[in-house]
Amino acid sequence: MRFTEELGTSHGRRLRRGVLDDGREVFAKTGAGSPVFASEAKGLRWLGEAITVPEVIEVADDRLVLSWVGEEPPTAAAAERFGRDLARLHGAGAPAFGAPWPGFIAELPMDNAPADDWPAFYASRRVLPFVRRSRLPSSDVHLIERAVARFGEVAGEPEPPARIHGDLWSGNLLWSGGTGVLVDPAAHGGHRETDLAMLALFGAPHLDRILGAYREEAPLADGWRERVPLHQLHPLLVHVVLFGGAYRDSLIAAAARVLEL
Repeated sequence: MRFTEELGTSHGRRLRRGVLDDGREVFAKTGAGSPVFASEAKGLRWLGEAITVPEVIEVADDRLVLSWVGEEPPTAAAAERFGRDLARLHGAGAPAFGAPWPGFIAELPMDNAPADDWPAFYASRRVLPFVRRSRLPSSDVHLIERAVARFGEVAGEPEPPARIHGDLWSGNLLWSGGTGVLVDPAAHGGHRETDLAMLALFGAPHLDRILGAYREEAPLADGWRERVPLHQLHPLLVHVVLFGGAYRDSLIAAAARVLEL
């Protein structure tokens, strides 16, 4: 493999474009030995059983090599197609909430131990561990813990585990081939509203078209819009842990809204 372009860094990992001996273009992440690459590769292959993702060409402790995704401008038609694709991905399901591989979001580990109950999984595997890492003041921690105590009441009607991306912000959604291509997953069996709430958190091109097509393919349960802050608690906590207090106000506002559900 020959590297042709430096693309910067992400969470301490070097990103490069390259060409294989057979002429195929690739995207490579390299860095210190870590289970992150193996986790990402397993997640991509699992998602790839149901939706378009890059091909995993090579994975090792110090690198992950994927097929290159040639990007194009997002269109309304591509957004609608992606919405339908995403609904089918979620419908592919999972054996349980969690996954049989170690979880990571950015460089932060996540507990993927399987569970049968989503509110309990979300509280114990996603929200509370990041509260403990957040260094938030005790008043903020108490507010979030009060919200967590309500998860069972406010999560809506139980749904089976969905096959979700787990970190679906717009930067992990590339536009290519007339649809969205998922990259950099924190894939696991989760609640399908989590992916939709993550798309809404930082915005996505033609989000209304994505959601409209998704709902035509797989209607959402009543109250899904009101539950968006519930599903945004975890990604906001991740951002507080990674980047500090700039996301604190959004996190506390989301927790307060959960308490109002």
